[in-house]
Amino acid sequence: MLKVGVLGAGHLGKIHLRLLNQSDKYELIGFYDPDEINAKKVAAEFGYTHYDNINNLMDAVDVVDIVTPTLSHFDCAKKAIEKGKHIFIEKPITNTLEEAEELLELSKKHNVKGQVGHVERFNPAFLAVKDKIENPMFIETHRLAEFNPRGTDVPVVLDLMIHDIDAILSVVPSEVEKINASGVSVISQSPDIANARIQFKNGCVANLTSSRISLKNMRKSRFFQRDAYISVDFLEKKVEVVKMKDAPENPGDFDMILQNAEGEKKQIYFENPEIDVNNAILDELETFADAINNDTTPIVSLEQGTNALRVALQIIESFEN
Repeated sequence: MLKVGVLGAGHLGKIHLRLLNQSDKYELIGFYDPDEINAKKVAAEFGYTHYDNINNLMDAVDVVDIVTPTLSHFDCAKKAIEKGKHIFIEKPITNTLEEAEELLELSKKHNVKGQVGHVERFNPAFLAVKDKIENPMFIETHRLAEFNPRGTDVPVVLDLMIHDIDAILSVVPSEVEKINASGVSVISQSPDIANARIQFKNGCVANLTSSRISLKNMRKSRFFQRDAYISVDFLEKKVEVVKMKDAPENPGDFDMILQNAEGEKKQIYFENPEIDVNNAILDELETFADAINNDTTPIVSLEQGTNALRVALQIIESFEN
């Protein structure tokens, strides 16, 4: 079992603490939170060991789980890496691209592994169809949330849209060529609603919409590719896979047949991939333990987290142009 310590005991930090405590791949050593009142409350309520010194906690563990506000990610991660500790770091990886790139270099220098908490990669609906998404040419995503002051310290792109950016980058086998975007601030000082159009060098286009002031929650992505349409509902954990193949010579009475302008006939059929219910946060933490123990690349590496941040920051930059 890997010894792990958690930095940050806020809303998400408490979830990480609970899951690490019940995992058989980790031994939870304790946590650090700079808010003394909150730290004592969490320790008293759940019985986790509270460290009042961040260095003492880091020295006692193999893995540091960073669940602090984004602005402090870099300092916490740098300190941990320089002590030779593996790091799990919540998304976005850091506040700036320079910070993320420095962490990448440091992790290589100190030979430690890092994973970024892009939890939607472990969403059971996405896992059920990920292997079916092959060279998509058009992608549309909607990630809408009811207002919650907890995320407003960063633009909606870094708070919500970055989930979809990371998922898209994981399935499109091409580099980004061009980005056009617009964002509007309604309640916060930073944009609350954003739309981005990402064009890839292979011709794929992704259209992303995010809002944190919606009346209802929605987290849907649609992938269009040659002879297939794949829809993923990250919130309801449902998928739809519609495929086309050449129509049979003698179609059955219930076969759905389409004919295009050139006279080609295609049969439409539906696939129902099995969705394995899981706890996505527990899965991301435990697969990181596997990557450390087996010396393999984490599923969401620091490099991938950096790429997602790079695109997110390009979108934000595009607002101002």
